[in-house]
Amino acid sequence: MTSPTDTPRPQAAAHDRPRRVLPSLWSAGALGIAAIVLAPILAVVWIAFGPMLLGEAQGDAVARLWASTMPRYLRTSIVLMLGVGLLTALVGTGAAWLVARYRFPGARVIEWALLMPLAVPAYVGAYALVDLLEYAGPVQGFLRDMMGWKTARDYWFPEIRSLGSAILVLSAALYPYVYLLTRAALREQSGGGEEVAMSLGVGPFGRFRRVALPLARPAIAAGVAIVMMETVNDFGTVDYFAVQTLTTGIFTTWLEANSASGAAQIALVILALVGMLLLIEKASRRRSRFYLLSSRHRPVEKLRLPGLAGWIATALCLVPVLMGFVLPAGVILGHALDNAQVWADPGLALALWHTVAVGGIAALVTVAAAVFLVYGVRLSGRSLPRRLMPVTTIGYAAPGAVLGVGILIPLARLDHWLADAVEALTPFDIGLVLTGSAFALVLAYTVRFFAIAQGAADGAFGRVSPSLPMAARSLGRSPRQVLRDVYAPLVRGSLLSALLLVFVDCVKELPATLLLRPFNYDTLATRVHEQASLEQLELASPGAVLIMGVGLVAVLLLARANR
Repeated sequence: MTSPTDTPRPQAAAHDRPRRVLPSLWSAGALGIAAIVLAPILAVVWIAFGPMLLGEAQGDAVARLWASTMPRYLRTSIVLMLGVGLLTALVGTGAAWLVARYRFPGARVIEWALLMPLAVPAYVGAYALVDLLEYAGPVQGFLRDMMGWKTARDYWFPEIRSLGSAILVLSAALYPYVYLLTRAALREQSGGGEEVAMSLGVGPFGRFRRVALPLARPAIAAGVAIVMMETVNDFGTVDYFAVQTLTTGIFTTWLEANSASGAAQIALVILALVGMLLLIEKASRRRSRFYLLSSRHRPVEKLRLPGLAGWIATALCLVPVLMGFVLPAGVILGHALDNAQVWADPGLALALWHTVAVGGIAALVTVAAAVFLVYGVRLSGRSLPRRLMPVTTIGYAAPGAVLGVGILIPLARLDHWLADAVEALTPFDIGLVLTGSAFALVLAYTVRFFAIAQGAADGAFGRVSPSLPMAARSLGRSPRQVLRDVYAPLVRGSLLSALLLVFVDCVKELPATLLLRPFNYDTLATRVHEQASLEQLELASPGAVLIMGVGLVAVLLLARANR
């Protein structure tokens, strides 16, 4: 017979059991999400070296690839990355220095206008530049009319579809990454060092070189690393300019040479380059750490640039805005207004629907998975999920073409196996439900942009006082109820911002979409790329305008967050 004092023990054990099980469930879910995010990268390695895929014919093709085209792909990619990295470092750092240290005409407007090129994908800028400067374009036409030239043999004009043009266009589109990080670093610097340098008679360039630049070097390195990763990810720009890089090599080797192993090995080379960039960026930050020695931080007071010097600063800051936003937006918008009937094309409406549907679903899935991972790691308290969480951000560094290789081939095998199994067990032929639908696109977008959602979720959860969820748990709330009633109202704003940023990136993503979209499934990005590749810019312009409109929303959100 059980005594009254013994009766609470089974109840306490039953009450405690969910508390032991739930953290392990959250931990298992977090590990599952991490595995899904990392699976495409591991699949690329397996495809590149797997003996089941690397038959004799494949081996010969891969050997020819490394002996002939791979050195050219690698050399061109390195030159492109170094050129874009150097130019964006100069433009972004210089613009950030002028905006952060000086007052000149239009400085308040220019400070935010310098972010506008982020709204224009680089491939749209490439289409606009070629349309403006090609032989039949307005610039050369004006020169011929003015100088009386009749044919192209009568004068010399730079080659538009070239590596130099690709460097220029990518730099104009990507310099805001360097500008944004450098401006923030310069703002955070104390005015004491500048004042000491001024008292010693050091001029503006000396103060920049000796005081501001060393302190801002980690931010500049981080921005340049992001720019170079985006450069190696680019496909639309280099393909339009006929520049053969590692990314275009993936498409050529896989789709034209029919060598999956060769494409995977090119993808591994890209991953190696990206990994080197990340290591260099981290090493640069480790070697360049500076601390504020005073608890009273006093920002640098901006100096007024009088007269001609102020107008020169205005002109210098407007040049990248004109190249990165005004020129491409003006050219594309002009075509869109001149061909208003194209807006009624049913294909454009269908591409818009596909873009909104796939991008919206991917954004929701990405943010939900990020919330689950961050909350699961915090709740479980186990070391393995906590160590894996930073690794899940590798997808953002992996180019879209690399993820396409790592997702499509394993997913196609799984799809065929699933279809055969269902057909063997039932009289139904379900077809290819994974690769034949937008599932692969949603998965690629989730992996590619998971770092954005995870960073936003982790930052938002970190700003919630630990006493609030602890109080809720002490009142008997379950982990799910704590997430719904305590965290959700406090982190809603940050998660909505992450949702919008992921959606915008999904709209602009081109390489992964080209590889993974189902047959006859166009998005705005693929429609614009295909029509522009056929020199039908008037048909591509409405889709490009819609992409830039979505990008402007992200820029406005970014400007609001960095006031």
